[in-house]
Amino acid sequence: MDDNRWQVDVRVFKKSWFRYRFAAAAASLAVLIIFTAGCGPSGQGKLVEGKLNVVTSFYPLYFLGQQIGGADANVINMIPAGVEPHDWSPKSQDLDTVSKAQLFLYNGAGLEGWVDDFLEGLPGNSKLQTVEVSKGIQKISGNPEDEDDHPDKGHVDPHTWVSPKSMIIMAKTVLDRFSEADPAHKDAYEANYKVLEGKLSALDKQYADTLATVKKKDIVTSHQAFGYLARDYGLKQVAIMGLSPDAEPKARDLLNITKFVKANGIQYIFFEELVSDEIAKTLAREAHVQTMVLNPLEGLTPKQASKGEDYFSLMQTNLQNLVQALQ
Repeated sequence: MDDNRWQVDVRVFKKSWFRYRFAAAAASLAVLIIFTAGCGPSGQGKLVEGKLNVVTSFYPLYFLGQQIGGADANVINMIPAGVEPHDWSPKSQDLDTVSKAQLFLYNGAGLEGWVDDFLEGLPGNSKLQTVEVSKGIQKISGNPEDEDDHPDKGHVDPHTWVSPKSMIIMAKTVLDRFSEADPAHKDAYEANYKVLEGKLSALDKQYADTLATVKKKDIVTSHQAFGYLARDYGLKQVAIMGLSPDAEPKARDLLNITKFVKANGIQYIFFEELVSDEIAKTLAREAHVQTMVLNPLEGLTPKQASKGEDYFSLMQTNLQNLVQALQ
């Protein structure tokens, strides 16, 4: 396949991408309207008097907050179900809610590009405490081996939560800040954390034991969101797009990945549900392989939310898909 063919496919992808973005925005708005008309979704709640009010920037932190906070914390997620966090930015009502909360949890490492300006807009009398939850995790630089013209070169990979090992560290950070902000319920938070830490440790062991037995170690992904997962469990990630899922791939990169897929016996190309799968499917057709979901857990779809899916169930599905792809 030549570069000219890939140039055409990239242009087709861009058109599909913009159509997808419009459809996704409309769907998210519809979901939000439905939820607003009812009793309100988890993650779109209001401040509650007498509880530790915690606002989170996206789903994985919302999950940690709920698991550790239990009945003593009111956790509000800023991003609705079905919305990709790389492209979301807060509104004025979000600033008003956050300014009246006790804690604001954000991932950091460059995920929330809006966070500095957002926090500068807080009123002077706000008592909000901010928590960079990825702090303490050894970070990965984006595409360190790529050529100098790659847009992600030198950037920090923010996708820490995709690895259970990192999630354990993040959970401890959340516990410490909950206990500091609300010492009256410290014992309850510690008890909740102990249960969560046990589940995360079991998940970590399951990933380590299972992936140690697979024959292949290379995963080809649509979005460079699995660096920490690959580092912690002995895999190698080859990504079509960069750290942001809407980064534009080059024809040369697509051609090289196609050659890599064919040369290394790759059977599946992974895509994710909150962004377009057009490029992944195009590459899969060219390389005569299949596609499969590998979820970066940046957020739940409305369907996943309604079914009660969570971090653990989605990570179990991810592991099953990895095993299938790497045999």
